[in-house]
Amino acid sequence: MIGKTIDQIQIGDKASFTKTMSETDVYLFGGISGDLNPAHFNQVESEKTMFKGRICHGMLVSSLISTVLGMYLPGPGTIYMGQELRFTAPVRMGDTVTATAEVIERNEEKNRLVLKTTVTNQDGKVVIDGKAKVMPPRAAK
Repeated sequence: MIGKTIDQIQIGDKASFTKTMSETDVYLFGGISGDLNPAHFNQVESEKTMFKGRICHGMLVSSLISTVLGMYLPGPGTIYMGQELRFTAPVRMGDTVTATAEVIERNEEKNRLVLKTTVTNQDGKVVIDGKAKVMPPRAAK
């Protein structure tokens, strides 16, 4: 299985992935990453923060961008080279978020793409925005 090669991709191409964030996701991510910040795990302590309750890890939510890039656009075989992220709103357990990537730059000579990356919640509010740089897979010879 191979994703789209650079000659199959145009400026403006888009792909998305949607997921409802669960408490299980937060606990698994905390265990894997070691990030056990009370903002994610302790209701009493998290209520004292600016968010007034528990929130999902920003990096957990932003990892859905990797799903879009690695599975859909360009897809399997893509090399993720870099990512700029800006966290603009919290995501809570139970929120349904959609990660979207849109091709905004294409360099066929170097086999590189830049994609605008956005994660929105169920209300259409942007919770993460940024840009990703990737190397799409090369055509099989």
